[in-house]
Amino acid sequence: MTVGILPGNERAAANRHVSVPIATGLGYARNCVIVNTADVLIAIAGGYGTLSEIGFALKSGKPVIGLETHDIPDVIRAASAEQAVELALKHGAARVP
Repeated sequence: MTVGILPGNERAAANRHVSVPIATGLGYARNCVIVNTADVLIAIAGGYGTLSEIGFALKSGKPVIGLETHDIPDVIRAASAEQAVELALKHGAARVP
């Protein structure tokens, strides 16, 4: 299941991979919602929005797995989508009480 936390007001704006679209109407502020909700984040490629999510996550002490994304210290590199998921499960499981 894929939950999409969308920046706009329309659930229909979600891509076809999103099972549960959540329209926030928050714009870039939704990046804080994503970081505060997640145990671990996977950053895929991206621009400044992805960069802000990485920054918020690292500042919050949450692990970030990077797949073809910004070259930032403390981002755990993954070579494939499969490896990114494996690393996220490994690092996220360490955070769950």
